[in-house]
Amino acid sequence: MNKPVGESENFEHLCDQADRSLDARGLNCPMPILKSKMQLRDMGGGETLYVQATDPHSTIDFKAFCVRSGDSYLGDQEKDGVFHILVRKKHQG
Repeated sequence: MNKPVGESENFEHLCDQADRSLDARGLNCPMPILKSKMQLRDMGGGETLYVQATDPHSTIDFKAFCVRSGDSYLGDQEKDGVFHILVRKKHQG
């Protein structure tokens, strides 16, 4: 998901303000998703998780994961071979 220039800075700010972050660089499928799932399990509804991943299928995998889990895929950016992904945990109940 390529962001227009004006949205790029906003996305970076959202990543900086995430409630939790996960460095999944160097991990291949399914490890970025599994590690994210473990992080999200311990998070409250509405909190955000910022993930850095290098697996080229990460964005596709995270979008599919969010559809299944009900969490929100807030977007992604790729920079220098690293995918920056932002997910918001669904509200419970």
